[in-house]
Amino acid sequence: MALPETADFARNFSVLVRVQGPDPKGLKMRNHAFHQYHSGKTTLSASGMLLPDTLYNTEVVKCIWDTDSGQNLMLVMTVASLVEPFLTIQHRENLSQGLPELIPGAQIDIMVEENMGADSDGGGCRWFTAWLLKMVDVPISSLALQSLVEASSGSQEQGWEFGWSLASTHQPSVDSTQTQIEYDNKLLMERQRLVMGRSSNPSLMARSTTRIAILGVNLHLNGLPKIGISPLNKRGEFLLAMGSPFGILSPLHFFNSMSVGSVANCYPPKSSDRALLMADIRCLPGMEGGPVFGDQGMLVGILTRPLRQKTSDAEVQLVIPWDAIASACSDLLLKEPQIEEKGIHINKGNLNTVGNGLLSNSNGSNGHCCYNHDLFNSPCSSLLPIEKAMTSICLITVDGGVWASGVVLNDQGLILTNAHLLEPWRFGKTTVRSSSKKEAPFFLPEESAFSEEKGYKRYQKSCIGPFPLADQQKGYKLKSVFHGHRSIRVRLDHLDPWIWCEAKVVYICKGPLDVALLQVDCIPDKLTAIMVDFSQPSLGSKAYVIGHGLLAPRCGFSPSVCSGVVAKVVKAEMPSYYKSLLPGFSQFPAMLETTAAVHPGGSGGAVVNSDGRLIGLVTSNARHGGGTVIPHLNFSIPSAVLMPIFQFVRDMKDFSPLQNLDKPNELLSSVWALMPPLSPKPGPPLNLPQPILEDNNNKEGKGSRFAKFIAEKNELLKRSAQFGKVEGLPNPILPSKL
Repeated sequence: MALPETADFARNFSVLVRVQGPDPKGLKMRNHAFHQYHSGKTTLSASGMLLPDTLYNTEVVKCIWDTDSGQNLMLVMTVASLVEPFLTIQHRENLSQGLPELIPGAQIDIMVEENMGADSDGGGCRWFTAWLLKMVDVPISSLALQSLVEASSGSQEQGWEFGWSLASTHQPSVDSTQTQIEYDNKLLMERQRLVMGRSSNPSLMARSTTRIAILGVNLHLNGLPKIGISPLNKRGEFLLAMGSPFGILSPLHFFNSMSVGSVANCYPPKSSDRALLMADIRCLPGMEGGPVFGDQGMLVGILTRPLRQKTSDAEVQLVIPWDAIASACSDLLLKEPQIEEKGIHINKGNLNTVGNGLLSNSNGSNGHCCYNHDLFNSPCSSLLPIEKAMTSICLITVDGGVWASGVVLNDQGLILTNAHLLEPWRFGKTTVRSSSKKEAPFFLPEESAFSEEKGYKRYQKSCIGPFPLADQQKGYKLKSVFHGHRSIRVRLDHLDPWIWCEAKVVYICKGPLDVALLQVDCIPDKLTAIMVDFSQPSLGSKAYVIGHGLLAPRCGFSPSVCSGVVAKVVKAEMPSYYKSLLPGFSQFPAMLETTAAVHPGGSGGAVVNSDGRLIGLVTSNARHGGGTVIPHLNFSIPSAVLMPIFQFVRDMKDFSPLQNLDKPNELLSSVWALMPPLSPKPGPPLNLPQPILEDNNNKEGKGSRFAKFIAEKNELLKRSAQFGKVEGLPNPILPSKL
């Protein structure tokens, strides 16, 4: 199924959900990124998914609703955070008692496309009244999210929050002339206490973020297509989210908008029971509650509010898998679709989603289901090369406080990473990111807070003590060139369980490149070296960034995968020592820019192509003036520039290639300082108008002062052109480093 067909298929199930009700104090929009407020009435919206009757038990629905029109009843699923502000205080305290009730005057509506209805003329949209049937807590997802937040938060300042960065927690002013609805003071105080307590309690916030609301609506649709459930999702797999960002502000512009990305990571790692998916996908407020589909239009889950880092406002998009939702509401929802007439479940091996994509009856070598489809028509190609490249990515910690990524270069335990991890002062950093007295210390996995969770004890125990397969005498051992007292540890992920090894520094580049080499002390078996492509990548070609960005090592994540394209290849004059390596070329790629997301902690990660071959080393990304990271604007060192390192990797004895990298290079330095190249040749004189200075009793008017300023700038530019350098500029351009 090609991307346009997948998008059309997803639109059949995507709806806009609107909740409106009385709000005289203007409090119900708290923690929501957008709203409408008029005459004491607040309106909120989010996205939702229309559930086909093959995904739920229709007899149970009739019992819940207890209505004669059950044959036309359909279910809609959305995020509970949309309707929670309008619940009565009794039902907010206890969601398990009967049908949840809304406050008097509150109403829920859903918008569907007209061409989906039985009596529609086609085109446009239509609102239908809906009723709140059930609030569903998803324990496996809420516990996973709570553990993730608590493990990632070293301090209150460095911690995580729930929700969009645009969400407001401030209470709007209320006009004193507005008509007030009488509330009991006790209920108002209780409500305020619940709001404040929830915002500071990770357990309550995680539960609220993963809670699902199930709505009922009298709606009869013609020809709703059959839907399949996606099998076990892997990192890098295609995702398509359908939703309505800022929906109520203008449904005409925002209803059923599409966003495409991929699976960045899964939680818990190395588990077949997915509790959460981290999605590398650009979503906007209002898309929460919308359905997320995978390759071939298979349902993956429901998009919920993101996880947001306090310091950088970086957002991690979260998807609650369908299997977790169905397990939490097993009395109503079905894990796999069923054919109502026959009362049997659809066999995934024979499922034909809409007649275009077939699922293979055979399984791959790893036991997972495999797709048979045309790679040219599919939104994602084979991920086997990317999965192989993941085994060559490692996690590096320094002094237990700062972490970064690294790339395994050979079976001797040689690892490529960034020099700014070890010498941050050279790259505009005053100190290494480490735990201060005011911050909670960083814990290695054996000291993780997950020690009581199932599935983590085995990982925890496996990391204690030396690795039994490591051979101290294996391979060629290099002497450390770093004589500090830092503790450097490397986590190798090529085996299960993971392996922690001590490492030493064998090389730090003193030239313009931000690269360093480490070697692990104990070399384990079956190390997988990264495959390399030294050719220049073409613009628009696929690029995958693999590394350990954002989430702390104690979370126990495998490396994340973010996808994008090569946006720019910056070229520079080739240094003399490269000409023997790349004969016939006068220039070579000096910097790569990609659209894949790069976050702090991803430094030293790999940029690979669709074949899983290294095309660049992640080095830095851009930041706004206020310090906010721009993850999709990042810079990498091309593999061609790293050729001397791979020359050294061959036998690890000849250091002359590394000595070439230490030589100063003004052209490379200017590229990586994000400055234009400087030419020693003077440029043509600027034809600026000559100033006319007027002497008015030694008093200068505005015009004469401006003319004098232009004259001074003209003289400065002429002197700069003569000496081949810019001097005296008041605001120097500084490199943007992670």
